[in-house]
Amino acid sequence: MSDTPKKATGNPRRGFLRALAGASGAAAVFATLDRLEASPDTVIAAYEQQIQAQAASADAASLDVLERMRQELLRALQKPASQRHWVMVIDLRRCIGCHACTIACVAENKLPPGVVYRPVLDEEIGTYPNVTRRFLPRPCMQCDNPPCTTVCPVNATYKNEDGVVVIDYNQCIGCRYCITACPYAARTFDFGYTYTEATAQGTPFLLGQERADDYERAANNEYGVDWERNGTGESPIGNVRKCHFCLHRIKAGMLPSCVTTCVGRATLFGDANDPDTLVARMIARPNVMRLKEELGTKPRVFYLL
Repeated sequence: MSDTPKKATGNPRRGFLRALAGASGAAAVFATLDRLEASPDTVIAAYEQQIQAQAASADAASLDVLERMRQELLRALQKPASQRHWVMVIDLRRCIGCHACTIACVAENKLPPGVVYRPVLDEEIGTYPNVTRRFLPRPCMQCDNPPCTTVCPVNATYKNEDGVVVIDYNQCIGCRYCITACPYAARTFDFGYTYTEATAQGTPFLLGQERADDYERAANNEYGVDWERNGTGESPIGNVRKCHFCLHRIKAGMLPSCVTTCVGRATLFGDANDPDTLVARMIARPNVMRLKEELGTKPRVFYLL
């Protein structure tokens, strides 16, 4: 008897899945395998066709919230910037304080120590013993009447054509007047720190330390520009930084990173000028509020209580 193993015939993975799924589920399993084995472009195109068909059908109500908002975002991008009104809606009843949005923002924008665009505040409400906790994510409010823009002596912070308050890092001189003027504490200063600089160099137990340091100094792509962390002027080091609704993602047809990573679907984003969007319907509810409305800043971030 030969010890040479017999050559397998067919696709062993398909055979295993056929046995696992049974005759009734084999067709669905094979359809999934065909998509996985196709090229990425083919998979994406097929997925888009499926989503478009579902959105246009009577089954549109079953569309996931993220996919619905993405479709609304793509529709809004077809309009001139002056006709769009980006808003963010945060449902405090759904926020569980997991801080996934905070971490996603740090990863997306490669934020250094001390720079946080979207902290989640932990609040205790009620009177003892009837007390409970509430979590309040606090991005930049993207005010329509922002006090931070009027105090900037060099016009480095301003509202762009999308109505989002942005910062020109090349123009900013780091005076930090805007930090003082912001009533929401939504701005922080980039001192150029890194997470690895305080660790002992050459420690044998810190594997990958050099690679981690290289990653921290990699360019981030805020506002669609690659900003090198070299502190030579064309860098966010020495400047004020803040949330910008992930404009680089929006222009590419993607939702802000904090929206896509919210496990409770508590953060919504879209064009409030479109009455059919999810955010337009949410901000029309009676249980909506904005932070410090009495200041007349007209924030674009709404909260559902």
